[in-house]
Amino acid sequence: MKRLLFLCSQNKLRSPTAEAVFADWPGIEVDSAGLNNDAEIPLTEEQIAWAEVILVMERAHHVRLKRKFGNTLGGKKIVVLNIPDLYAFMDPELVALLKRRCFAYLP
Repeated sequence: MKRLLFLCSQNKLRSPTAEAVFADWPGIEVDSAGLNNDAEIPLTEEQIAWAEVILVMERAHHVRLKRKFGNTLGGKKIVVLNIPDLYAFMDPELVALLKRRCFAYLP
C-alpha cells in the first residue's frame, strides 16, 4: 500500500476533500492535516514518518513544511499540487482537479 499525506493550511477544505476522494482508492492509504497551529488536525511528526508521498496544495505550504519539519522530512517525496484556496469542501471542480493533479502518484 502506498501512503499519501495531503496538506493545506487549516485542514478544512482542500486536504480533507483529497482524503475523502482517495479514501477508497485501491492500493493507497490516505491521511490529511493542516500546517497552521490552529488547523482542524495539525500536522504531526508521526504523520510525516507514516507518509511515503506528501502532497501540498500550494508552494507556500512546501516552504512552511520545510521550515517547521525540515529535520524530520528525510528523503520524503513532496509534491506541490498548485491548487489555490478557492474551493469549498467536496466542490466538484476541486474533486476533478485533485484527480487530475494526483493521477501520476496513484498506483
